[in-house]
Amino acid sequence: MPNRRTILPDARVSPRFAGVATFCRYPRLADVLPENRPVDWAIYGVPYDGGVTYRPGARFAPRVIRDESQYVKPFHIGHNVNVCEKLSLADAGDAPVKPYSPKENADSVAAFAASLADPSSKLFAVGGDHSIAYANIRATWERRGRPSGGLAMIHFDSHLDTVDAVWGEKWGHASPFIRAIEDGLINPRRMLSIGVKGPLNAASDLEFAKKHGVTIVTREELSSGGTSGCASGGVTAIVSFVKSLANAETYVTVDIDVVDPAFAPGTGTPSVGGISSAELLALLRSLRGVNIAGADVVEVLPDRDHAGITALLAAHVMFEIIALDAATR
Repeated sequence: MPNRRTILPDARVSPRFAGVATFCRYPRLADVLPENRPVDWAIYGVPYDGGVTYRPGARFAPRVIRDESQYVKPFHIGHNVNVCEKLSLADAGDAPVKPYSPKENADSVAAFAASLADPSSKLFAVGGDHSIAYANIRATWERRGRPSGGLAMIHFDSHLDTVDAVWGEKWGHASPFIRAIEDGLINPRRMLSIGVKGPLNAASDLEFAKKHGVTIVTREELSSGGTSGCASGGVTAIVSFVKSLANAETYVTVDIDVVDPAFAPGTGTPSVGGISSAELLALLRSLRGVNIAGADVVEVLPDRDHAGITALLAAHVMFEIIALDAATR
């Protein structure tokens, strides 16, 4: 297998506070050297928030996450891996967006993602609101050979995002996974939603997921049900689910609002009582061994952030997911 890698600027020559910001200082896709092509991951922004049901502003997140990611370094202590020595990574720019139509935007972004890099390259989308996940899932599903039954998925979120429609709109940020399941892109019986919590609009908000076999680990289950020295019931369920995946190709999606607003205030639908930033990183690290096919991180709202901490967390989420892939190489 070719030894492709990522060439970073020397931080002792070109400091992290200098130069044009790209995701984690990875090279622009056009600047990747021939010997490091095709890239393993094409990371791209989706500056879109036309699907929100509460506060807008996530369209500015890709730009801010690029800035905050300048201090993300390449060596992962927990996995004992330097991602830039194992993988060729590139910033593929931003997808063209259709600000006034969630459905047109989904189609446009999916077409852009499908055109990126090489068909073997994995796709990482940086939103934007959660409606953009559908496009990256679709492009990933197509790149992975359109697997029958759909991809497996691990989903971190305060909300299930399986509402059929809000205000008559079926393609907003409350609905990406019901659309992906309907279209056969995601297998609901191999879908795990972690960190879900209330209050909800109604009990019926849970019906679609339960009816279609989605595994739900609520916020409460993450911190209860265990005994001294033992994992909680929620963590046990996550371990069991991951084990059941075997080598199934799996999409990972992270809505930053799964984290308590004390740690991630910059989001459009804040939900109190969430996990901490440290807990999110630990949960991501626990997924080691999962065959990751594609990923996204979404719902950062810079105007509500403080000192860039939510955008910085999103940058580290991106790094953690990519490190999971690097650790299996």
